[in-house]
Amino acid sequence: MWILTILTLLLLFFFKSGLALQIRCYQCEEVTHDCTTPEFVVNCTINVQDMCQNEVLVKADGIHYRKSCASSGACLIASSGYQQFCTGKMNSVCITCCNTSLCNGPRHKKRPQASASVSLTAPYFTVFALFFLLSSLNANSGLF
Repeated sequence: MWILTILTLLLLFFFKSGLALQIRCYQCEEVTHDCTTPEFVVNCTINVQDMCQNEVLVKADGIHYRKSCASSGACLIASSGYQQFCTGKMNSVCITCCNTSLCNGPRHKKRPQASASVSLTAPYFTVFALFFLLSSLNANSGLF
């Protein structure tokens, strides 16, 4: 029983500390400048918006940007749905998703990125590790 109490306290500390389940993203609506300055930073909704979304639209008057917080499901569906329209030509729409704080901001290195690609970061790994630990304890000890 004490193991359950300790694990519960660890999980509560983990979630209360905000270590994993809230990210920050740049947010702007169809602007003609890349809105990656501090006034455009927002805190995403905990446990709901777990990704940052970046849209680049090519229009007659230039390149427009939209940036926001998003849920992983909605972002990945949008990015794969618009993949065929991501040409870099007139009326092009490119949507990308990422899951670390401020990842929809400026890129420091040019590297190819698939529009629907996502990589797990340390906070997600920690959640999966805790889940695995709890599952192992449940299977081996019968305490749960």
